[in-house]
Amino acid sequence: MNIHEYQAKALLREAGVAVPRGQAAFSPDEAVKAAQALGGPVWVVKAQIHAGGRGKAGGVKVVKSIDDVKKEAERLIGATLVTHQTGPQGKEVRRLLIEEGAAIAREIYFSLLVDRESSRVAVVASTEGGMDIEKVAHDTPEKIISFSIDPATNICPFHVRLLSKALKLEDKQHKQMGPLLTKLYKAFTEKDMSLLEVNPLIVTKDGDLVCLDAKVSFDSNALYRHPELMELRDLTEEDDKEIEASKYDLNYISLEGSIGCMVNGAGLAMATMDIIKLYGAAPANFLDVGGSATKDKVASAFKIITSDPSVKGILVNIFGGIMKCDVIAEGVVAAVKEVGLKVPLVVRLEGTNVELGKEIIAKSGLNVISADDLDDAAQKIVKAVKEAA
Repeated sequence: MNIHEYQAKALLREAGVAVPRGQAAFSPDEAVKAAQALGGPVWVVKAQIHAGGRGKAGGVKVVKSIDDVKKEAERLIGATLVTHQTGPQGKEVRRLLIEEGAAIAREIYFSLLVDRESSRVAVVASTEGGMDIEKVAHDTPEKIISFSIDPATNICPFHVRLLSKALKLEDKQHKQMGPLLTKLYKAFTEKDMSLLEVNPLIVTKDGDLVCLDAKVSFDSNALYRHPELMELRDLTEEDDKEIEASKYDLNYISLEGSIGCMVNGAGLAMATMDIIKLYGAAPANFLDVGGSATKDKVASAFKIITSDPSVKGILVNIFGGIMKCDVIAEGVVAAVKEVGLKVPLVVRLEGTNVELGKEIIAKSGLNVISADDLDDAAQKIVKAVKEAA
């Protein structure tokens, strides 16, 4: 689950981390009141959307008058911001962060994330902070330092020395880095974050370290431990189909292709998407119904796929272990009878109760293309979609 910058900064402030003073605003009038409460002479008007690249897209503006705060707020609220992370459709700006200006001497990149290879929290940092960190990672990876934290020892003095040396910090910032790193790591682990990105972490002209930006994502599987964090969820920033899928505990991610996929098991789902790409098409979604899906859950998954107007064909690929093929078949038949079937459908079933599952589909009277294996299924759905175009 993602949250907005102003929400992330509130969490960091609670953790004792230095962040600029700021207030959220949902209208131009609220933006003006926030600026007046903060005092001048410089303010930053920041669009709040769940995507990076806002600065380059015109979503972050530094202004020097209350009138300009109002002008920028009127421009941004209700506007659609298109960045490299939103896709061409962009995201509508519904709220702003009005923040005090900062005297920036240096910009640093800093993040904490889950390193799946070591099963530890990793620190990633660079002297090259700011909007072009992706370019730094691509062109000059040697400017990025990373190391993992042993959960048995947590933050140690050598971590601080390593980071301070790599980031070329002076004595004053080195003394601040220890408490800062410790507080950020504690917030990350206690709140079950999956990502905490500060870009930029700045050195002010007074020589202080301040988190000028903050991007936070949480492990959705751990949110049951944090009901207070669930209140921060902004459904307007999420895909409607993904929201619907979460109600049925379905692992669904919307993509930009034309072939809808319903698979059981994350690995098989990834393989299914890969082979669709191999044969010249692209998946419209990632959808793992899991190993204990019911008929109703499968039907709901099928409805979510068919609700996507970009879907021109559907591939159901089930390898039944715990998941029984007849349950999948019953769910698919029930969903098709309820919502109809306007695009080609290829079904590949294998495993537990496979013959019963095939029989259910065969007797349903539905126009379903049967496949023998994954390769056969992928070729058939890609061909069917091209012929129907």
